[in-house]
Formats: sequence, structure tokens, C-alpha cells
Amino acid sequence: MAIITGGGTGVGKACALALSEAGWKVVICGRRRELLDEVVDLCADEALAVTADVSEPDQVDALFAGTTDRFGRVDLLFNNAGIGTRPVPVDELAVADWMATVGVNLTGSWLCARAAFAQMKRQRPSGGRIINNGSVSAQTPRPHSSPYTATKHAITGLTKALSLDGREHGITVGQIDIGNAESPLTAAMATGVPQSDGSIRVEPLMDVDDVAGAVLYMAELPADTNVLTMTVMANGMPLVGRG
Repeated sequence: MAIITGGGTGVGKACALALSEAGWKVVICGRRRELLDEVVDLCADEALAVTADVSEPDQVDALFAGTTDRFGRVDLLFNNAGIGTRPVPVDELAVADWMATVGVNLTGSWLCARAAFAQMKRQRPSGGRIINNGSVSAQTPRPHSSPYTATKHAITGLTKALSLDGREHGITVGQIDIGNAESPLTAAMATGVPQSDGSIRVEPLMDVDDVAGAVLYMAELPADTNVLTMTVMANGMPLVGRG
């Protein structure tokens, strides 16, 4: 069975539906219950909605306790929950915005991985898989994105450290870096977003279902095989060449 954080919309929703269609039981986690319930209603297999803020340790513990009470084990965690900040110069950004972004994107991913490790080590048979959403901002920043970019670069380090630590326990950890998947969060791409040269440019988008297919591929690899990092992006987006 699989836990998907940030599962109410966009990439998380598409991945929850793809996993469910492939026969996975899924727990869909997010902050907005009405959106989670809508995804559960669309699932092809057994699914559960859990409202949680992944930056809060007690809520993460409750998420995993509720999952194991219902399904008995955790085979996959997709660490997908993430937020960004307004694209303003760093000196104009409130400290609270930095703290909130770090709390969800980095601390939240670590808290969920920590809980997943504990469960995957104790269950029988032991082991499982964690996939972290790095975003292409784990590789290259956009203008005025220091909190988001810093957390996503940190996800790459977290992925590598967890991949190493998981080996002796049969826990496989990888990362998917996603660029310009069409979702509510990327709607502005269709009308134009700031570029590194100061211009505003429309950027291409890709179908979010193609991201879900990539996550499903990673999820269903045998335990002795890992995609440590994968980049899936809209062809033609200015990732290669930023700067």
C-alpha cells in the first residue's frame, strides 16, 4: 500500500489515481479534506483520505498510525507535499514565509521518511520504497525562489542519505525531479513567468499523467533496483539554459 502526501491536487492526485488503477491501496494525505475526498471517490481500489500538515510531527505520527491500523503496512511513501513563496527579492520576503516553506518541503519530507523507516523496518516482510519529489528546482533555480530552491536542493541530499541508510533494511529511496507538469500550481506558465534575463515568457507544460506514469514505474521496480534520480519535464522548457 502507498501513502501520497500533497495528494489532493496536481501531481499528488494524478499519482494516487495511477497507483490505485494499478492495484495499490492508497492513503491520500493533504490539508483540504474536501479535495482528498474527491480523489478517494475517483480511486479504483481501496483508498483512505487523511487530513494532515506534514510539518507537524504529531500529525505525521497520526498519519502513519492510521495507515497501519487500516492496512497493516506501508510499502511506498511518495513525499510530494510542497509549497512555494511569492517571487519577490529575498530582502522583501517575510521570515515566516521561509520558515513555512522549510517546514513543509524539507522538515515534512524528513518527518514522513522517519515515520516510514520506522514502519518499514518493523513490518514483516520488512522493507519498502520512498520516492521524494525534488522538482527541477533541485537542480536549477528560478528568479526570486531562494526558499523553494534551497529546500529542493536539500531534498537531493536527503534522498542520497536515506538511500544509503535504507540499504540494510531493504528500504529503497529515490527522487523524481518534475518540471512544468500542468496543475493549478503551474497555471501561470501558460500566460508567462519571469525568466533569469528579466523577461516574461510563456513556458510549455506537460500532462500530469505522464508524471504519474514515471512515479508508477519507480514504485513498481523490484526491491533490488532503484532509480536514484529521474528528471521528467515538459520538452522545450528553459531548464537547460537557465542563467
